[in-house]
Amino acid sequence: MSQFEAGTGLRGYARVLTHGPAIRPFGAAVVGRLPIGMTSLGMVMLIQQVRGNYSVAGVVTGVFALATAVGAAIWGRLMDQHGQPKVLVPTALLSGVAIAALAVAAVLGGSNLLLIALAAAAGVFFPPVSPAMRAAWRVIFTDGPSRRLGYALDASAVEVIFVLGPLLLSLLAAFSAPQVPLLTSAALLVIGTLLYSTTEAARSVGRVLVHADGHPPAPVVPDLASLVEGERIDRVPRTALAAPGIAVVLLVASLMAVGFGQMDTAIVATAEAVFGSTTKLGFLFMFIAGGSAIGGITYGSRDWPGTDPGRLVLLLSVFAASLVPWPFLLRLDEPPLPVLFALLFVTGVTIAPSLIIFQGLLDALAPRARMMEAQSLLSASQTTGAAIGTAVAGFTIDAFAAPGGIVGAAVAIGAGAAIAAYLRRTLQHRTLVY
Repeated sequence: MSQFEAGTGLRGYARVLTHGPAIRPFGAAVVGRLPIGMTSLGMVMLIQQVRGNYSVAGVVTGVFALATAVGAAIWGRLMDQHGQPKVLVPTALLSGVAIAALAVAAVLGGSNLLLIALAAAAGVFFPPVSPAMRAAWRVIFTDGPSRRLGYALDASAVEVIFVLGPLLLSLLAAFSAPQVPLLTSAALLVIGTLLYSTTEAARSVGRVLVHADGHPPAPVVPDLASLVEGERIDRVPRTALAAPGIAVVLLVASLMAVGFGQMDTAIVATAEAVFGSTTKLGFLFMFIAGGSAIGGITYGSRDWPGTDPGRLVLLLSVFAASLVPWPFLLRLDEPPLPVLFALLFVTGVTIAPSLIIFQGLLDALAPRARMMEAQSLLSASQTTGAAIGTAVAGFTIDAFAAPGGIVGAAVAIGAGAAIAAYLRRTLQHRTLVY
C-alpha cells in the first residue's frame, strides 16, 4: 500500500502520526476501541448499582467477554476470506444495539437471564477492530522497524484507552442517568468502527498484499505460506494454530489476561473501599494505563538485548511481583495511596511491552494468509482470560474483598511467566523475522 518508512525512535512515532494512510485508520480505530475500556466496566458499575452485588455483575461481564472471544475467532477467519469492512460493519451495528438494550434492560429491572443473553449477543458480535488494525499495519508499512513502531503505538493507544474509558465512565456516571455510560459506549463502538471501515487500509487488507512489499516473507517454519494479490501459494494451513509456537503464545496471553481481569475487578472494589464509591475509578486506572503507555512507547522506540520470549519472562515476573504488596496494603486501616499509585504505575509499565511482544511473535510465526485469524485468536485468548478472571474475581471479592482478587491475579501472571520461560526454550533456535 505504501513505500513510506517511518524510521525509528521518537521521531519515528511523529512521522507515523503525520502519515495520512496510517493516522486515518489508527484514529478511527482508537474511537472504535474506546468501548474496550468502557463496556465491561460499565456493566460492572451499572449492575452493581442496580443489583447491589458483584457476583451478578461478574457473571454478566464474564459472559460478555467469553462471547467476545468466540466471536473474535470467527470474525478473524472471515476477514481473511472476505475482507474487513464486510465483517466490521454488520458486527458493529449488532453489538451496539445489544449493548444499548442491556443498559436499558438493567435500569428497567430486567431479569438476570435477560442481561446474560444481551451480554452474550453484545460480545459475540463485538467488532474485531483490534486484530483488524494489527493486520493493517502490515499493509500500511513495508519495513519491519516502521511496523514495529506501529505495533508499539497501537499497544500504547490501547492502554491510553483504558485510561480514557474509565475516566469517561466516571464523568458520565457522576453527571448523568445510570444507563448513559453504556449507551455512550455503544455509540462510540458503532461510529469508530464505521469510520475505520471506510479507510483504504481496511479495504486493502486481504485484497492487496498481506506483506506489502510484494514479496512473500521468508518462512520462519517450513510450512508457512504467504498470500499475494492474485496468487495463493499452496500449503496454507487450515488454521493459524497449526503453526508451531502459536498455541503457547496464546496460552501465555490468556494467563496474563486472567490476571488482568481479576486485577481490574479488584481495582473497582478498591475504589469503592478507598474512595467510598466507584466514581473515582478512573484515577486508579490512570496510573496503570499511563505507565503502560509510557512503557509501550519506550519499548517500541528502540531495540533491546536478548530475545522476545526472554524479555516476556522478565516483564511478566515484574508484573506479578508488583501485585504482591497489594493484599497487605489494602488490609491497613488507611491504605497509603502514593504507594498504591506507584505500584500501579510499575505494573502498567510491563503491560504494553508484553502486548507488543505477543503481536510481534504472532507476526513472525503465523502464516501470512492467516494473519488476521492469528491476531483475532490473540484477542480471543485475551478476552477469554479476562472473562475467566472477571468471573472468578466477582466471587473472590464478595468472599475476601479486593485482596482476594489481587492474590488470584498474581498467581495467574506468575504462571504465565513460567510458561513464557518454556516458550523461550522452545523458540531459542528459531529465527523470528518481523
